[in-house]
Amino acid sequence: MTSDSAVSVTEVRVLEGPNLYFTKPAIKVTLDLPGYLGADEADLLSLTRRLGMPGARPGAPGTQARQRFTMRLVERAVRLTAAASGTTRLGVRVRPGSSPEQVVAAFVWRRRTRGRALGHALGPVLQAWLEGGDVVDEQGREVSRTEPGDRPSVLKPQVPVASVTGTNGKTTTTRLLGHIGITAGLRTGWSSTDGIVVQGELVEGGDYSGPAGARGVLSAPGIELGILETARGGMLLRGMGVSRNDVSVVTNVSADHLGMQGIDTVDQLAEVKAIITKVTKATGWVVLNGEDPRVWAMRTTIKARPWVFALDPDAPAIRQSLDVGGRAITVLDGDVTVLRPGADPDRLVSILDVPATLSGLSVHNIANVLAGAAAALGLGLPREAVVEGLRTFVPDDRLNPGRMNTYTLRREDGSAITVIVDLAHNEAGLEALMDVAHGLKQPGAQVHLGLGLAGDRTDDLLESMGEIAGLRADRVVAAHKEHYLRGRTMEELESHLRAGLARAGVAEIESYETELDGLKALVPGATDGDVVALMCHSERAQVAAWLAEQGATADGPDGIRRKVVAARGEHELEQQIAEVWALDDDAERIAVTQRWLAERPRDPRLAFEHASALDAAGQESEAIEAYRAALAAGLREPHRHRARIQLASSLRVTGQADTAYDLLGELADERPGNVAVQAFRALAAADTGRADGAIADLVDLLLQHAGDEDTQAYSGALSRYAAQLRER
Repeated sequence: MTSDSAVSVTEVRVLEGPNLYFTKPAIKVTLDLPGYLGADEADLLSLTRRLGMPGARPGAPGTQARQRFTMRLVERAVRLTAAASGTTRLGVRVRPGSSPEQVVAAFVWRRRTRGRALGHALGPVLQAWLEGGDVVDEQGREVSRTEPGDRPSVLKPQVPVASVTGTNGKTTTTRLLGHIGITAGLRTGWSSTDGIVVQGELVEGGDYSGPAGARGVLSAPGIELGILETARGGMLLRGMGVSRNDVSVVTNVSADHLGMQGIDTVDQLAEVKAIITKVTKATGWVVLNGEDPRVWAMRTTIKARPWVFALDPDAPAIRQSLDVGGRAITVLDGDVTVLRPGADPDRLVSILDVPATLSGLSVHNIANVLAGAAAALGLGLPREAVVEGLRTFVPDDRLNPGRMNTYTLRREDGSAITVIVDLAHNEAGLEALMDVAHGLKQPGAQVHLGLGLAGDRTDDLLESMGEIAGLRADRVVAAHKEHYLRGRTMEELESHLRAGLARAGVAEIESYETELDGLKALVPGATDGDVVALMCHSERAQVAAWLAEQGATADGPDGIRRKVVAARGEHELEQQIAEVWALDDDAERIAVTQRWLAERPRDPRLAFEHASALDAAGQESEAIEAYRAALAAGLREPHRHRARIQLASSLRVTGQADTAYDLLGELADERPGNVAVQAFRALAAADTGRADGAIADLVDLLLQHAGDEDTQAYSGALSRYAAQLRER
């Protein structure tokens, strides 16, 4: 009736631990069944009668109904063959595959070799059915005669364990949780995409976000707490590395690595991420992102208690969690705060005192902090250790390498740029990187981006990343990852990035083969106050070493806070400056600003405030030199504009009206219609014998800004009179 290609077993995979199908070890069998998808409906109806499925309807060839019918046949084949081999009770799950003719079956295994044999037996059974025969008993005997093989050996943790997963933030959350564990005095190990770490020391490098990482951590001598980053790949290919956990954390779910291993949609990806929540002890906690609907929906399938985290204290998920006896953690009045049913809010620490949040600038890291703190408390770690851990976890290349590491690179001329190194491996990651970059750049400065991705991203994602880069960065270069092309060429990757950039209006970019080369190209083009952001993964160590060679220094919490304040056009002494200007004593104001300037002689803003204090006290001659010093030191807007106006005013008062008039003319050209500039210019003009022109300019200015009926009625006449004044 059909050829051998009508049925084929394309993969029999042993899942060692909890997985997408069961919380126990399972065999996953992937079958391609084009023969069933295209078979004549009458032939399949005959088969249903032979198999005792009289109510089954095959549906028309090639339809989704036919695929669902085929899934029922596959499940029947598993159960009948297992029964023929002597297994009477067997958990079986069947799902559609990535194409209409593909079906995936999974069943619990107790012996490895015999379980694999059962998986391989499905091909001959289904082939025979399609051809009108039946080899179930024969294949069942073959399975029963197979050497049983090993029993499952999934780890049963003897110490508290937290599993962390999500699309973004899982590595940072894992590291933060590990740091808190060490702070609490426990011998702590964790596994991640960087390797296996014990007490902060790398034991084994490499990607250990799968079962091998769990074994490496939990077998470390004297370990008292295990934190396991749990990536989707490991769960799909081998299952989880532990049979259970005490706390699970899901940070978020967004489009990433779709189109791989049968996961084609974000909803399917969420189902994979949920695996870790289903094996959390009933006495434990499942920490879920309450502002991600797919993540918060995971609470419906857990046995443990929910602990929601959300940046918005009014998020509905918080109320829902508390209503069922769970807990919540949020930001309340700027504080990381724990909420319990019927209890007062427990304020742990101000966001501004948590370095990982970059003074509150990094929204995604605030979420990671909330998740990490909830998990630590859920593990039973002392409150004071959690608070201290949050205060001391610095996002540098020692505690959190490659995750929003910020540096200051100073040049010989006194200028400085900020460099940010971050993985930013998907849309949410790049948006977060751009948010931080814009939050650290000085007013009027630019953002430069080294854009590069691994080759296992979809074409759509690559183009979307290019579009984000083009919209949010002022300058973009391609900084490729030559060791992570994963079957693509650089040219192919770049073509998709360029397509996205073109949608954002970016026509051309420079291209470099490595991340480090991209950084080296970006830095020389950056000017004072600019931010250079590099999407970095494969060359993190080389990038850090090169930055050190250039004299770059990692930003500490105080340095980051100063940059955040400056980016808002403010100064870290903004409140003190306001208090100084509230003083009535000119001499005291001058003394305070002079003291500030003595402590920070290269600070142009403080030089400006000192000049203004001299000016306000009637010491215009001294103020002129101070204004010029502030401008020469690189005073930024909006204070630079004000300093030039005030300098011009002081020049006029000290008898230098011509110089003042010229300077105010430059300002008028830069900002046409600025009332203050025109008013000061009119005063300078009057002092230099240009009174007619000054009056004419003021008349024109009044006409531009006044809207009353008389002005509208006489605007023509007033404009003519002003023109006549200029001609006299």
